[in-house]
This record gives sequence, structure tokens and C-alpha cells, in this order.
Amino acid sequence: MDAGWIKATTIEAGRIAAQQYVRGQGKLYIRIFPDKSVTSTPLETRMGKGKGEPDFWAAVVKPGTILYELSGVTEQQAKVCFARLASKMPVKVRFVERRSA
Repeated sequence: MDAGWIKATTIEAGRIAAQQYVRGQGKLYIRIFPDKSVTSTPLETRMGKGKGEPDFWAAVVKPGTILYELSGVTEQQAKVCFARLASKMPVKVRFVERRSA
């Protein structure tokens, strides 16, 4: 629902939380990938020394992006699992369901 960056460590923390809840019953799909390197120069460094070392990798998330998918579990189990995932995310998220037509 919000735009922002999600660090690679946050994505991994969400994956671990979901895998521990699912315990092999369902399949978890991660739909985002941290492909943006975020850099910074050290403090008290003079200008003109270049760009700086990468601090962390992040995934750029826009509103409407699906972060995780879960299959092979009931809707109630998925809601509980994604509630655990949502607590770890730095952006506002919500649960959506795919309906068969």
C-alpha cells in the first residue's frame, strides 16, 4: 500500500518467519528482489573521493506490488502467516486473495 525500500535482511527475516509458521505444508514465493545498492561515504570524508561503499541492498517497492505469495494452505493459515510477515515490513501492507473466476 506504501512506496519505499525494503532491505534484503528484512526480506530474509520475513521469509524465515513465514517458513517457521508454514513448516513444509505450503509453498512460499517471494516476488521482490533487492537489486538496488544503497551507498554512503564515511563521516568526515572530504569531497571528491568517489561514491562510497555499498551499505546494504534494497528492493524498491511501489504501491500495489505483491511481496509474498503462499500456496497449499488454508485461508485462515495464510492470514495468520501474513500477519506475522506484516509486522516485520517497514511499509504498510495488506492481505489480498486470488479468486478463481
